[in-house]
Amino acid sequence: MDPLDPKTIVEAHYANLFRFALSLSRDQSAAWDLTQQTFYLWAKKGHQLREPGKVKSWLFTTLYHEFLATRRRERHFISDEMSEDEHAAPQPAPDALHPFDGAAVHEALLRLKDEYRAALTLFYLKSNSYKEIAEILGIPIGTVMSRISRGKAELRKLLSDPARPAERPEKPEGQP
Repeated sequence: MDPLDPKTIVEAHYANLFRFALSLSRDQSAAWDLTQQTFYLWAKKGHQLREPGKVKSWLFTTLYHEFLATRRRERHFISDEMSEDEHAAPQPAPDALHPFDGAAVHEALLRLKDEYRAALTLFYLKSNSYKEIAEILGIPIGTVMSRISRGKAELRKLLSDPARPAERPEKPEGQP
């Protein structure tokens, strides 16, 4: 069977691409659109790929770039009248957090910055190597390792204190 056959490629990669899109977009409809757009682009440009072994990497890279392009377009058209509270994700109740609670981990993962979430998702949930992640995201391997490390640290902070914002911890009172 031809490894570049569109039906074979869709069957082999659809589920993983959709889950990756869902982890990035946080919306099932948007994830579906991203996945379909990726396969549409494969149908248009996939014949240019010279190495059949790079199909997976090409698909994930394309999906990630489509996600970034979509985010740029959305940010361009967001109304200035909306408050930050309207954009904030709901906070889980402190008693809902349990060390083995998958929903709490997923919620914390969604609160991470996009670059950390993408690297962590590709490494831990999609089992990609550092090299594959670097190719997919278009960044150096050292940056991949750094994003995974920083993402894990932020995830730990969020899981230990769900009320803490994902970007930087508050300073204790009385300290500069």
